[in-house]
Amino acid sequence: MTVMETTSTTRTDSCAGPRQVDRRADGQDKYTISEVVAFTGLTAHTLRWYERIGLMPHIDRSHTGQRRYSNRDLDWLDLVGKLRLTGMPVADMVRYAELVREGDHTYGDRFELLKATREDVLSRIAELQDTLAVLDRKINFYADAGRALASERS
Repeated sequence: MTVMETTSTTRTDSCAGPRQVDRRADGQDKYTISEVVAFTGLTAHTLRWYERIGLMPHIDRSHTGQRRYSNRDLDWLDLVGKLRLTGMPVADMVRYAELVREGDHTYGDRFELLKATREDVLSRIAELQDTLAVLDRKINFYADAGRALASERS
């Protein structure tokens, strides 16, 4: 059972993003770790580390012990990747995964965690927009200065 399978099956969480076109049909979705590496760009080491720290607490195994990832696992990895891009600390991602596993009664805590992350992202976006404005002013200054030098030379 994966992290996503421990939650209610009556609701689907589509926030992980669109499904990739070259995935196998549900029920036939048993991917090896090397296939998941190709899908996600993560390393096998990272995938095993995610499992060790609780971001991917249980990955099904074949009869020979090889990890077998499902489409739901790929969706979860996509969400984890998005959370990483927000700058969310690993400890908070692990906490989020724990809350998901605990069930629907943790919706409030998950909401608060994601809301705080969203506020951090918005703050960083504002900082980046300010930085972009400074760069634009400098670029315009040098473009104008370059044109002035060029006209003086001609």
